[in-house]
Amino acid sequence: MLSRPTAPGAARRGLFAGIVVAIPYPHALWGRLLSLALAVGLSALIFLEPQAIAALDGKPRAMLLTVSLWGIAAGFVHGTGFIPRLAFWRVCFHPATAWLLMTLGSAFLLQIS
Repeated sequence: MLSRPTAPGAARRGLFAGIVVAIPYPHALWGRLLSLALAVGLSALIFLEPQAIAALDGKPRAMLLTVSLWGIAAGFVHGTGFIPRLAFWRVCFHPATAWLLMTLGSAFLLQIS
């Protein structure tokens, strides 16, 4: 069954149709460079010191890794210049969210190791 093609400027229909550009998203060069540098630095720290994620008893700290990886992903998304269209993804990958999560993750990682 063929679907009817939509015009390029046609409004999207569906679950997230009305919340496309509700949240401002900064895109200054200095902020993007900061996000990218923090994401690369923290991912290198996790890659080079994987035992820092483990507790003293050797069990991995899942919440610490989850927070760190979410911050790293958000940092890469903002640092490469991608701008999410939907409000939900703008909140998830906002630079403020990325910076906060990467700061928390690196503070815990540096405190442990």
